[in-house]
Parts: sequence; structure tokens; C-alpha cells
Amino acid sequence: MRRWMQIACAVAAWVNLNSPLSATPTEPESCPGLIASRDSLFSRASLGQDEVGLTFVGHATFLIETPQGVRIATDYSDGTRPPSTPDVATMNKAHSAHFSYRPDPGINHVLKGWNPAGGPAYHDLTILDVRIRNVSTNIRSYGGATEYDGNSIFVFETAQLCIAHLGHLHHTLLPEHLKKLGRIDILLVPVDGGYTLETFDMIEVLRAINAPLMIPMHFFGSSTLNRFLSSAREHFPVEFSDTPAITLSRPTLPKSPKLLVLPGH
Repeated sequence: MRRWMQIACAVAAWVNLNSPLSATPTEPESCPGLIASRDSLFSRASLGQDEVGLTFVGHATFLIETPQGVRIATDYSDGTRPPSTPDVATMNKAHSAHFSYRPDPGINHVLKGWNPAGGPAYHDLTILDVRIRNVSTNIRSYGGATEYDGNSIFVFETAQLCIAHLGHLHHTLLPEHLKKLGRIDILLVPVDGGYTLETFDMIEVLRAINAPLMIPMHFFGSSTLNRFLSSAREHFPVEFSDTPAITLSRPTLPKSPKLLVLPGH
């Protein structure tokens, strides 16, 4: 009997992992949203039930790993990929360094931050212990015109943490964006100062979201990073990690907003 129950649980989890995305948009709840129970056969031994793994792969790509072992690669591209195939890949449109023409066929969910048919992209799905949703923003086209809804801020809700990836953000955020984002605990921030937002405007975004932990990405060597940090230090303390892989949990979040720099670029 116990063996049959284990098989039934495994089948149910597989179905949940491969279920189709709902097409009916509704306004996202403020984080944290509803997530599946962590009592699963697929729990990772290396992470506690309230811990999340975060690794800076490079450029705008992070690998997020949940307690039940769901692996998510942000701004997955043909040039920047994690060493193992993720379960979920998110992408954005502004440049080919933020999306893939040939994603690994082993990825179960490829989430584009834009809608090829026009209008905003909409994603809101739950896979085991993580809910993934997006907030649509605009981008600049190569001619300088506004291309509406070409970028998404993806939000990952797991283990009572809300992680937001700003993607290739090209403008400051309106109150409606902030309302849709809700509470954000960890913010992944492009800090190049030109291809996305100028430093002054990006710091305005950071202050508006007010996440306890902010992690820079999308910089092109130490000079670009240091230019951003010299301005950011006027508003936030800055720390450096010795490793690109860190473990996150709600009890260990900073008491007030700070920047944490992971090795890489």
C-alpha cells in the first residue's frame, strides 16, 4: 500500500509540473502568493524547507533553486546558460543576450516576457513550491521609439520569499507597476547605466521597491559596476560575496535595504 501511495504522489507531482499555463489574466496578489505544500518526495537535501538557492551565472542570468528542487534560469539566452538544464527559463526581448532562439528542449516551461502576438505577456503559474508571475514594462526599440510591453519583471514566490528580476528595464516604475509587484524581498538589478536605465533612474527604482536585499547584474566589468556603486553608496550599504552562489531565507534578510555584489558580470 505504501508503495502505491508513493507512486500516486509522484504522478501527481509530474502532472503539476507539466500542467498548461492558464490564459485568463487576473491581477496578481501581493507576495507571498499561494504555493504548493513543501511536503513532497522531491525535497532537496541541500536546502532547508525555508531556503532558496541563488547563483549568479552571468550577465542577467541567475539560477534560482527552490526547496523542492525547481530550477529557474532568468533571462536565459544562447550565450548565458546554467550548467544544468533548468525546469523553467524566463526571457526578455530587448537584446538577444536576454532570450534564446534555441532553448534546451528539456526545459518544461519557457516563459517569454513579451507577447509575440502583441499586447502584454501574461504568466502566472505554480510549479511545486514556486509561483511565477510577471509585470509587463516597455522597452526602447533600436530606432529609439517605445515598444510597449517588450520586457517583463518576473517575480518568483517561494519559501515565503519574493524574488523579482527587473529584466532589461528601460523606464522608472509607475504606482501601478509597484502595486502589481507587491512586496519584494530580493531584487535582481541591471546596473549598466545606459543600455537599461541611467544610474540616477535605477536608484529611484530601487528606492521605490525598497527590497531588503538588492543584487546587481548586467554590468560589463568592474568599471561599470563601480560607477553604479559609487552613486548607490549614497543611499545603501554595499557588501561583496566571495561566491556567486548564496542561500536565501526570510529570517536572514537584512533589516534595512542593502546591496550585495556577487562575483561575475
